[in-house]
Amino acid sequence: MRFSGYEFGLRALVMVILVQACMGGRKLTALVQQPPLVLSYHNGALLEGDLTISLVWYGKFSPSQRAIVTDFLQSLDPSIKGAAHTPSVSSWWATLHKYPPAATKAGAIKATVHLGTQHIDRAYSMGHSLKRAHIAKLAAKAGVSAGVVVVLTAPDVTVDGFCMSSCGFHGSGVSPNGKGKYAYIWVGNSETQCPGQCAWPFHQPMFGPQTPPLVAPNGDVGVEGMVINVASLLAGTVTNPFGNGYFQGTASAPLEAASACPGAYGNGAFPGYPGNLLVDKVTGVSYNANGVNGRKYLLPALWDPQTKSCSTLV
Repeated sequence: MRFSGYEFGLRALVMVILVQACMGGRKLTALVQQPPLVLSYHNGALLEGDLTISLVWYGKFSPSQRAIVTDFLQSLDPSIKGAAHTPSVSSWWATLHKYPPAATKAGAIKATVHLGTQHIDRAYSMGHSLKRAHIAKLAAKAGVSAGVVVVLTAPDVTVDGFCMSSCGFHGSGVSPNGKGKYAYIWVGNSETQCPGQCAWPFHQPMFGPQTPPLVAPNGDVGVEGMVINVASLLAGTVTNPFGNGYFQGTASAPLEAASACPGAYGNGAFPGYPGNLLVDKVTGVSYNANGVNGRKYLLPALWDPQTKSCSTLV
């Protein structure tokens, strides 16, 4: 089993924010020549083609909360009505189509996302305090025939390492028949545990400059943070599902498609500032992508293999 480099990226972001603050706001790039950001391909399998996303809701989530997440996942498919309104969630996802599927092949990744089954565990079948092994079991129970299983835990559920080192992770398991691997993601709702860490910039940051939080586009800070982290980890899962795809650094703490660009959501982003975003003149919400059912979302920058830089929608 392996886990995402999101934890590494999160720690790196916090450290850069603190250093930036201590240096009176001077840009680190003016003092240190930054090495080029390159995610190397390590000759492993990637997730391509039709990709079914199944969900496990662990704990209590309201129908409106579940709809925020499911609408986001459906917005990844440009063929669904309302999913292509520019700038769109589907155009954000299309950045991953620029990744070559293998070092020796032409073309690019073509992962088309479809929403699969949803499993709701309101009874907290494994308790309120979970280990990472519990997450793997929940994912396996959802059915390993799915392309990716996403396990989402409620605000009153603690998970080993949650808030202390990560907002989520992705891993993989072996199907019961032993003939293949499957991928899974876990993300927790940080509403009451660490919103300043896992729901920023919709909550004041836990560390660094205390800038005012942005207005969440769908009115739920905890779930908005979950969408950001699901998006980040889903991008990392598709491009590095089994630890030997695209990443920078070590396989145990990789920087992946989104975690290589921590804290960046719009042009002009720097540590502690998410960048220049779109703001709805009526509601005041901040966003950078449109989705189905009139939804607006804030999605992280993705590393673009063609420009070898972090790419944002706005």
